[in-house]
Amino acid sequence: MSIIRMYRRSEDDVLTFREAWLDEEDGVVVVNHGVVGHHSSTQETQAADADAAEQLMAAFEAQAAEDGYRVVPDEEQFWVVAQFALKTATGTERDRYLERKAKDSITAYLAWRGVGTVDRSEIANSKLNIYCLAPDPAKAVTAIKVCLREAKLDFTKLSIGVAPHDDLAAIKQKHGPRATTFTL
Repeated sequence: MSIIRMYRRSEDDVLTFREAWLDEEDGVVVVNHGVVGHHSSTQETQAADADAAEQLMAAFEAQAAEDGYRVVPDEEQFWVVAQFALKTATGTERDRYLERKAKDSITAYLAWRGVGTVDRSEIANSKLNIYCLAPDPAKAVTAIKVCLREAKLDFTKLSIGVAPHDDLAAIKQKHGPRATTFTL
């Protein structure tokens, strides 16, 4: 499934987003939009066939660009890493469950609010790291904290770090149980 996700910052510094994707199973083009960090509005348009769906997607992209929206390249986004401290170096079955549950929760929460996307997750060095890409790292940090609290996932062991896309080694802790250096 390909998705077109575009952002615009207004004159009063409010970041908004528009995105569209084709639900091939139902033949529906889904358009999702709103203020980044808030639950979005969604509309669906039935496409008669694959050509009609492509035309709807092209029209969406053209109209969004005309309205001042643009695709934010990965290089202009930030890494936001949600990290859980684990008891073992390689993780247990419970840790892998936490990884699946946290990744799924964060993916859905960020997507429906236009905050960002989950790129990948890993368990290494007694840590679970979930790597997210976000155009506004402060909103992503807040969203991840709210999401994981609502999902009732071990919030006390959560730390969140932020780094520019091109310099993951420069990651700085933005949330954590104590003021420590954030390490991957």
